[in-house]
Amino acid sequence: MDIMGLMKKAGAMQAKMAEMQAELDNITVEGFSGGGLVKVTMTAKGAMQGLAIDPSLIKEDEKEILEDLIVAAHADARRKSESLLEEKMKDMTAGLGLPAGMKLPF
Repeated sequence: MDIMGLMKKAGAMQAKMAEMQAELDNITVEGFSGGGLVKVTMTAKGAMQGLAIDPSLIKEDEKEILEDLIVAAHADARRKSESLLEEKMKDMTAGLGLPAGMKLPF
C-alpha cells in the first residue's frame, strides 16, 4: 500500500473515531445485579446516569448487601460498555489491515 493511500485511510479513520466518540455519549447500557433488583444505567463512555433499587432491598440491617449489589450492577454495565466499544472499534478498523489484537488509539 502506498503512503498516500495509508494517509487517506488514517484521515477517514480519524473522522470515524470522532463520530463514534459523539455517538457513545448517546448510547446507554444497563447493568443488573441481584436478579434485577439493582439496575445501573450509564453511557457507553462510562458516565453513570441512573440507579434503580427495588424497595425490598432497602433495609437498614442489609446496607452492605445493597452496596455490594450497586457495585456489581455498575461493573456489569461497565463490561457491556467496554464490549460495545470493542465491537465498534473492530468494525471501524476492519479495512486497515492492522495486526490482530492491536488496540487503538495507539
